[in-house]
Amino acid sequence: MNPQPPVTRMRIAARTSSAEGGALADFPMLRDRLDAWKTRLAETGWTPWLILGLAVFLRFFLLGIKPPHFDEGINGWFVDQIVKNGFYRYDPTNYHGPLHFYVLLLSQTLFGRNVWALRLPVVLVSISCVWLCFKFELLVGRNVARMAALAMAVSPGFVFYGRYSIHEVWLVLFSMLFILGLLGLWKFGTPNYLWSAGMGLAGMILTKETYVIHVGCAAFAVPVLFFSNKLNLLPDARPARQTWGYVDLAFVIAVGALAIVFFYSGTFFHWSGIKGLYQFYPAWFATGHEGHGHEKEAYNLIWKNHSWINYYWIALMARYEWPVLGGLTLCVFCQRLKNLSLRYLAIYGVGTLIAYSIVNYKTPWCIISFIWPFLFIFGAAMLIIPLRYRLVTYVASIVLLCASLGSTIWLNYFRCTTDTEPYVYVQTYNDICKLTRPLLQLAKRDPRYYQLTGHMIRTSAYPLPWILGDFPHIGYYEHENLPAKLDADFLLVQEDRIKEVEPKLHDSYYTAPLKIRAYQDTSKLYLRAKIFKEFFPGLSPDFMGKGTS
Repeated sequence: MNPQPPVTRMRIAARTSSAEGGALADFPMLRDRLDAWKTRLAETGWTPWLILGLAVFLRFFLLGIKPPHFDEGINGWFVDQIVKNGFYRYDPTNYHGPLHFYVLLLSQTLFGRNVWALRLPVVLVSISCVWLCFKFELLVGRNVARMAALAMAVSPGFVFYGRYSIHEVWLVLFSMLFILGLLGLWKFGTPNYLWSAGMGLAGMILTKETYVIHVGCAAFAVPVLFFSNKLNLLPDARPARQTWGYVDLAFVIAVGALAIVFFYSGTFFHWSGIKGLYQFYPAWFATGHEGHGHEKEAYNLIWKNHSWINYYWIALMARYEWPVLGGLTLCVFCQRLKNLSLRYLAIYGVGTLIAYSIVNYKTPWCIISFIWPFLFIFGAAMLIIPLRYRLVTYVASIVLLCASLGSTIWLNYFRCTTDTEPYVYVQTYNDICKLTRPLLQLAKRDPRYYQLTGHMIRTSAYPLPWILGDFPHIGYYEHENLPAKLDADFLLVQEDRIKEVEPKLHDSYYTAPLKIRAYQDTSKLYLRAKIFKEFFPGLSPDFMGKGTS
């Protein structure tokens, strides 16, 4: 007989059981971390998640509803040049840092050449900006941070340009990170805020040369805040004891410098690109002074080069950004604020507004670069307006937010290509779909159609060079240039060159007028009948060339 196991009164510890070898009890650090996350989630509540969910929905919904913008086409072309050359060749006269192009390269490599892949990185960055508003909670208070996040989530400008593949959204993210770090160092002095300030500064340098404005205004706001404190003392005016050391500072500087060198040097393949870190100044200051076609003289009260009285940005706020305008108005009463971070944001926000007003170069998407501090002042309305007007303040805030949401829906989903909207600036018209839709449908159905030939006989055909970048036999002819053989599977001919081109065509074509964007002449589209006839059922070609019988 087999002996029976000994009887014992001892209980076997659960962690020694062979059946539960992967239980969390075996990983106390992971268990404690999960418990901490659960506790934080319970304390946070669902409000931030609802705000973030709204921001995600507004930015992703019908993302491809509008064609690529002119600048998006240019940015996509730069990505193609990275693929061709193996690196980004930084040009100080381009006024844009290299980071955005490398991120677009990654997105396009993963998801292909399409509008979603082109816009996805900026959409995610725009959502991150809303999330970053919550990180100001320890500095400005929970309610203020959440109101700012909600206002940004539904802002017409932040949504509209958060659905564009442009650099400004990156500048918003990194400038917010930079200011968060500065304020956090003052109030808490911990290493994480040192990293925030350092990475924010490095990110701004990697994004756009206008970082100079933001760094300058951030520095100038410090002495202004000092005098503001002299007039009305702040309870948190004394800086916290700094708990980071020289080693932390050295690591932050090293990581930021390495990132800057890595990208500006074309990932170490174009070392002369690093010179652009200082070579851009003359060209950038010239552009800011002269405007290069983007002046907004109609918004000057008096025109004698007194651009400091230009109210273009105020007009845009009055048209779209009502919570921002409310926050700007409340900045007049910022001395009532007993919070150093809020008072600093008010001073910094007004300073950047003045700086951007002085610069003659004005494109509407720049507005999101400097209006975000006013959202926090809008959220702080209850701290500025006397308590006896609390109900009125609540009602006014709700009305402004609802108006902002309504304007966002109307602009982004109904009038996103309507050029009478000030935010819709040099936007590509849906007219280009007359060419791109049938052409891409054919190529998607049968890859052999990628070999079709095409002639773009007009100036500035962007964003078509990026949209049709997978078609290797498309030629672009500006000025007086013409191909040796004019007949092609499709042509796009500028209006003033039609009389020059048509007598030299021999095939039959379906034609249609096509205008790429505002401020351009209309072109005439020619689609070869024998290839595109399925898109014109029951119709005969309306242009017959010399060789047509």
